[in-house]
Amino acid sequence: MKAKNCLIFGGSGQIGRNLIRKLTKNNYRVTVVTRNIHQKSYIIKTQANAGYINIVEANIFDENKIRQLLKNSDICINLIGILFEKKKGNTFKNIHTIFPSLLASLCKEYKLKHFIHLSALGINDSIDSIYAKSKLEGENNVLKNFPLATILRPSVVFSVDDNFTTNFMTLLNRLPFFPLYYKGETKFAPIHCSDLTDTIYHVISKNIYSNIIECIGPEEITFKQIIQKLLQLINKKRILLPIPLPFAEFSARLLEKMPSPLLTRDQLKLLKYDNIQTGKYKTNSDIGVPSMRFFDKEVKKYCYMWKDGGQFSTEKYSTE
Repeated sequence: MKAKNCLIFGGSGQIGRNLIRKLTKNNYRVTVVTRNIHQKSYIIKTQANAGYINIVEANIFDENKIRQLLKNSDICINLIGILFEKKKGNTFKNIHTIFPSLLASLCKEYKLKHFIHLSALGINDSIDSIYAKSKLEGENNVLKNFPLATILRPSVVFSVDDNFTTNFMTLLNRLPFFPLYYKGETKFAPIHCSDLTDTIYHVISKNIYSNIIECIGPEEITFKQIIQKLLQLINKKRILLPIPLPFAEFSARLLEKMPSPLLTRDQLKLLKYDNIQTGKYKTNSDIGVPSMRFFDKEVKKYCYMWKDGGQFSTEKYSTE
């Protein structure tokens, strides 16, 4: 069977690396676009055997370069997304709205077999978030420009390479207390990175065109429960402190001035809304790829890095 060619934008992140390994193992040839080949190539090139992966440096808004890449592609996958805005054009509108719209339009022009776009769960309800608005507008433009596109909306994605559980466990190690926004009642359906990439591979290999698919893990847990689970896994006791909204907004205003902010005012708005299945669209289970990896069991495999004594720790604590 002739190998199909996949063009991936955003291949150096946790989802991209996992997906590259899955695709190349199954005889897909992958071209990964990166904005800085010197910083990213050493990570990307180790994800597949030689001959199955090609790394290209390009500006994602260089239309001529994208056209050249699409000429030799069968499938295009967009994994690019940001959690906070930066200078030099890294705005929500540019990354989440304009770029996916351009990509979908060019995919249609070059008659690609499939275009898969990674979005986010809960954006329909988060009407006061700039992040959510940009994601939703991007989805609408993608489906308008490439009606056969498949949009994946994952809940929070976790793995040993994430910026979610790893950052929280680092903070829980260092802080005597941990702030709970909105009393920690926001619900999530965490999906492991491997379950998400299993879904993407299934969509590609089975030629599924479902417009929007909500990608969720096997359980729904609140933000407070997530923190409690992480504390238990790293054998720590911490005070979980509900934060009044005015103080939360003030702290977010200060934190968002950092180069890589832990919290922004826009992210604080997102935390008001549950990040779980809405019932309005198909889920990964509905298309035949139910999530198999539970939060506790997976985080347990790498949480020892945050324990006193590392993997040899024998301390046992429980959280309230």
